[in-house]
Amino acid sequence: MSTISLVLVVILLIIAVLLCSIILLQSKRSAGMGAISGSGSGDTYWSKNKGNSMEGALERYTKIGGALFMIIAFAINLIG
Repeated sequence: MSTISLVLVVILLIIAVLLCSIILLQSKRSAGMGAISGSGSGDTYWSKNKGNSMEGALERYTKIGGALFMIIAFAINLIG
């Protein structure tokens, strides 16, 4: 196993642990049957300003972490 591959595997493991902890920190979203009838529409003040909150930041970090995880896993596959 080359040095680059070893470094990428270590980075992948760190990202995996961080991603798991970020996902566990997020709140549960259970819209239930209200989402079907439209009573749970996203036009509230909270949903419009969600990007500025901790929940919005965690969602953004989850997307970034997931993308990095996939890119590094693909790179490891190409190298190895």
